[in-house]
Amino acid sequence: MPTLQHAFAAASCDPPPDDAQLAARAARGDAHAFETIMRRHNRLLFRTARSILKSDAEAEDALQDAYLRAWRALGGFRADAKLSTWLVRIVINEALGRVRQRNTQVIPLDAAMNSTEPETQASFTADPDRQPERVAMRAEIRQLMEARIDLLPDAFRSVFMLRAVQEMDVEEVAQALGIPEATVRTRFFRARSLLREGLASDIDMALGDAFAFDGARCDRIVAAVLARAPAEVQGKH
Repeated sequence: MPTLQHAFAAASCDPPPDDAQLAARAARGDAHAFETIMRRHNRLLFRTARSILKSDAEAEDALQDAYLRAWRALGGFRADAKLSTWLVRIVINEALGRVRQRNTQVIPLDAAMNSTEPETQASFTADPDRQPERVAMRAEIRQLMEARIDLLPDAFRSVFMLRAVQEMDVEEVAQALGIPEATVRTRFFRARSLLREGLASDIDMALGDAFAFDGARCDRIVAAVLARAPAEVQGKH
C-alpha cells in the first residue's frame, strides 16, 4: 500500500505544465499560471522591448502594459503557435506604439532652434564625442584593448605597440628592435590576428550578459503586473 510519502514523491516528479496548459489556466483567471508565464519569458520579452526603446525603465513599463494586454487576450490564443512568439509580437507592438507616440511629441526644429532653454541650445553646440556617456564608453573600450594587448606574447606586443599605438613605420620598428623588416610585418600581422580573436571572444561572452535581467527586475515586473491586473483578468473561476 503506497504511503503518503510515496504519493508526494510521485506527484513531485510530474513534469511542469507547458505553455499551452499555463495559457489555458491563465485565461480562466489563474494568477499563479500567468505568474509562471511571466517568469518563464521575462528575459526574452524584456530584451525585446529594450531593443526597441533603448531604455531599461521604459522597457519595463512597456513590458508591464504588454503583459496586461496579453492576459486579457489569452482567450484568443491558439496552442498551434508558440506562446513565446505570440507574446513577443504583443511586446513589439507595445514598444513600437511608444516609439510612434514619442515621435509625435518631438519639438519642431525651428521651435527648438529659437528656444532659449539652455539645455536645448546646448544640444546644438555640444560635441557628441565629448558627451559623458561617449567618454565613459571610450574609456571602457580602451581598458578592454589595453588588457588584450597585455596578453599578447612579448615579441608581438612590442611590435604592435610601436607600429599600431606609436604609429612608427616598419623600418623604424625594425631598427629599434634590431630585427628584419619582414619579421616586423609578420609579428604585426600575427599580433593583430590574436587581438581580433581575443576581442571577438570577449564580445561573444559579453553578449550573453547584455541588458542584464536579474532576479530583482524579474520580481519587480511580476509584482507590478499582478498588482495592476483588474478583477476581469485574474481571480475568476
